[in-house]
Amino acid sequence: MKKRIYIQMTAIAAMASLATMLLVAFVCYELFCGQILEDLRTDAYLLKEAENREDILQSDLVASGGLLRVTWVDGQGEVIFENSADAAEMNNHSGRPEILQALEEGEGEAVRRSHTVQKSSFYYAVRLEDGSVIRVAREADSIWSIFAGILPAVFLILAILLVLCMVIARFLTKNLLAPIERIAQNVEHPLEEAYEELVPFVETIRKQHEDILKNAGMRQEFTANVSHELKTPLAAISGYSELIENGMAAGEDIVRFAGEIHRNSNRLLTLIDDVIRLSELDASEREEEFAMIDLREIADTCVNMLQVHAEKHGVELAFEGERCIVCSERRMMEELVYNLCDNAIRYNREGGRVRVETKTEKGCPVLCVEDTGIGIGKEHQERIFERFYRVDKSRSKSTGGTGLGLAIVKHIVAKNHAGLKLESEWGEGTRITVVFGGQSPCKGPDG
Repeated sequence: MKKRIYIQMTAIAAMASLATMLLVAFVCYELFCGQILEDLRTDAYLLKEAENREDILQSDLVASGGLLRVTWVDGQGEVIFENSADAAEMNNHSGRPEILQALEEGEGEAVRRSHTVQKSSFYYAVRLEDGSVIRVAREADSIWSIFAGILPAVFLILAILLVLCMVIARFLTKNLLAPIERIAQNVEHPLEEAYEELVPFVETIRKQHEDILKNAGMRQEFTANVSHELKTPLAAISGYSELIENGMAAGEDIVRFAGEIHRNSNRLLTLIDDVIRLSELDASEREEEFAMIDLREIADTCVNMLQVHAEKHGVELAFEGERCIVCSERRMMEELVYNLCDNAIRYNREGGRVRVETKTEKGCPVLCVEDTGIGIGKEHQERIFERFYRVDKSRSKSTGGTGLGLAIVKHIVAKNHAGLKLESEWGEGTRITVVFGGQSPCKGPDG
């Protein structure tokens, strides 16, 4: 980037210098031509002021020879006098533009350029009182011959300007990019002297940098938590199997150890499934197959499926609701209802209740899962949807929970642009409400 800016600035400066010199040359030449014509006009009027023919012929301007050419023609254009040639041998001048203009308007001028000798002839004519015309003329080099003469000086000046432009361009490029380079070296604390136009860009970079660091920290913490969670059931499986292998268990112990191995294996499989599912939900490039589905049907099916699980924990599980159509992916809705219901059952009291409801409020489908369980304290409510965060760690592990259910719920809610509301008091149960109706990728009622 620095090299490109440097080259472009140098090229622009060089072209600007060349264009300026050419423009100045043309302007100066036009001024030069104007001055010549003005001098010729003055000479012509000096001759006009002469009292008679003899005075004209004896004038210093006529006798100067070489520098100023004087031609005197009558009203029909015949040459009366020419100071640089024989008038008798000259053609009629009535067709010359400056003569014709002088005969009609009293004075006239013309410039004729010769490409052969690279000269320009300047003419100025005035009409006398008797109707004859005095014309004065002078030759001068054309602009191209003048420019060719000063070409070496032009090249020398251009070379000096080019070197000067290169030095200035290098200095300006360095100063221009210095704040950007300092920002790149210190992204966490952008410098105050950064360009005002770069402030939004710097803020975006800083926020992205903070997000990357935050995500890296979360991933590291997640990896550590996964390793810890996997280690516990694996250690139990390894320990019990080793006891059986070494013949240190017999009779009822073998059955009990096998049960523990089976229980920890199931917990391990459940944990792995939840980790994989979270990774799938995290993948932004994954395209979900959204369609219009009935939330009531999914909730009713899920409640029926979890009835045995609820009876095992001594919890009454009930469902009531109306037909609610949402635009989503069926698997995500099934996981959403399952995880909310499973969490309500696990963290409930024996003899407690879990109530699942689907309804429509203000045109928006709503899913509500309410329990009479242990509840969640205010200090835990902001973090309850974090991965592996548990209010009661011992209770979670004893009931087989992975600590990822509500994290999956949070991801699914975000994917569906839905709203999530948590209402809970410690010891008084919990109510979680999901309100749909945000941005919908479905095109119509048929999905």
